[in-house]
Amino acid sequence: MRKGMKTIGLGMILILSAFSATRMIRTKLSGGVTVSIPENMVPMPPEDIAVRFPSVRAPLGAFTNADRLVDFSVNISATKWPDEDTDIAAKFFRSSLKNMYDRLDIISEGTMVLHKKKFLFFEFESRVSGDRRKQGQQDPITKYVYIQYLIQKDRTLVFTFSCPSTLKEEWQPVAREMMQKISVK
Repeated sequence: MRKGMKTIGLGMILILSAFSATRMIRTKLSGGVTVSIPENMVPMPPEDIAVRFPSVRAPLGAFTNADRLVDFSVNISATKWPDEDTDIAAKFFRSSLKNMYDRLDIISEGTMVLHKKKFLFFEFESRVSGDRRKQGQQDPITKYVYIQYLIQKDRTLVFTFSCPSTLKEEWQPVAREMMQKISVK
């Protein structure tokens, strides 16, 4: 009987270790930004950055997983806000997000203080409907997204995590942990 209990105990330990927290690697970016990235994410190749972030300004950092389905990026927004306008900025960002997608289901939103800095955040599931007239673009695209903004005197930093909605259960705790570990000087 004791041998059987040891086997069950060992089996439970193996099962629980499979669900253990993702190992994070602290990564310093330019502009005094430090983020924690899951060890299975790598810097995004330049060709992916060009397609996913069509902008004159390259992101401070962009990372993806091996399947190129899960992404995390840090950008500087073109929109600048005076420090005291965080309430107005939050309304603006919320409205902008609603305009970007055909459907937006907000999971949580608000402000949080990290290292004495006030961040705005939006966590949601989005849907962009497909175009039935275009071959290969007929199915809707649904994603889990967590966006966090830091409004500073001369810039607004935007931290964005996204993955397909089908991977939300696996990646939501990781995204939340990543956002909690952001540090900006």
